Amino acid sequence: MTDNIKLIGKDGLRLDGRKADELRPIKIQAGVLDNADGSAYLEWGNNKVLVAVYGPREAQPKYLQNPAKAIVQVTYNMAAFSSDERVRPGPNRRATEISKITAEALENVILTNQFPRASIDVYIEVIEADAGTRCAGLTAASVAVADAGIPMMNMVSSCAAGKIDGQIVLDLGKKEDNFGQADLPIGLVARTGEIVLLQMDGHLTQDEFKTALKMAMEACKHIHGLQQEALRSRYAVNFADMDDGEAEQ
Repeated sequence: MTDNIKLIGKDGLRLDGRKADELRPIKIQAGVLDNADGSAYLEWGNNKVLVAVYGPREAQPKYLQNPAKAIVQVTYNMAAFSSDERVRPGPNRRATEISKITAEALENVILTNQFPRASIDVYIEVIEADAGTRCAGLTAASVAVADAGIPMMNMVSSCAAGKIDGQIVLDLGKKEDNFGQADLPIGLVARTGEIVLLQMDGHLTQDEFKTALKMAMEACKHIHGLQQEALRSRYAVNFADMDDGEAEQ
């Protein structure tokens, strides 16, 4: 941590004017790509994430096929222009790690046993990055999988809490992530309360961990509502725009 950077002002507000337990603005839209089986676009603060889902389809190459269930393959990528510094194209250790944990989180909710020898391919493209892209990617990916009509127990909602200037806060921004003391991203299945992703970078006491975890879980429940609303908006039929003949059909 850099001592001369204060992330919480004397008024108790953070650099962007948020309170400790306040999320950045979130906007989710489902079904944004015609050529994908399912898709979603998410804006979370200054993060912009696009997700495409293909499948279930025959897993290729064939040695990847599991005769008992489908495999979930996730490719997370940050566009070269997504941050202040140009991102080097191609996979790296961080992208590989986020791809893996996202796939594992989705495997916990997708009914993969219904599609033996198949592959469900999820592509997450970060167009603009401003901290918290793994949470944004997983949240958008869940909506895109649902948009594809792939059977799921429920969607995964994801958010992080952390510690800055010795205080537990929700949804770290870029400077908070860079200069804060800890970051705790989670993925939650809202219906069951099951945590399917849990990581921590930095140091928290046991009490701080419990506070951060509770804060992130409550935020995930709110985000789950936004995911549901994105799907409702996508598939809602506006009968007011239909004439009587169409309505009768």
